[in-house]
Amino acid sequence: MQIKSRLKKILTLRLLLGLVIGGVLGFAYYHFIGCNSGGCAITSNPYRITGYGMVFGALLLSK
Repeated sequence: MQIKSRLKKILTLRLLLGLVIGGVLGFAYYHFIGCNSGGCAITSNPYRITGYGMVFGALLLSK
């Protein structure tokens, strides 16, 4: 039972780490590269690109 709870804790930490890193990288992409004209659907909104970054980060680190 000890191993199962440790594994669950590690996977949860990896998921949270993926969310944080992805969110930071998504916002950094918006800040440094983003779309200034407002015509880009994803990169013109900081909340949207941060959310996408969080999802991608969580997906990458959840394996």
